[in-house]
Amino acid sequence: MPLLIRKYKGNGGVMQEERIDDPDRIDRYMRLFEEKDVKKLNTGVKTVIEKDEWQLLP
Repeated sequence: MPLLIRKYKGNGGVMQEERIDDPDRIDRYMRLFEEKDVKKLNTGVKTVIEKDEWQLLP
């Protein structure tokens, strides 16, 4: 089951991590991202998209 990890700064500047394991939600995020970012994510590389760090684990 794939896992999409999102690291972002929350309120007050504290780094937070969100782990997304719902396949439907992962698909929705992938449709929002640009094609070059999706290619990076599919290789498992940490990718910065609009100030958030994303990583897709198989």
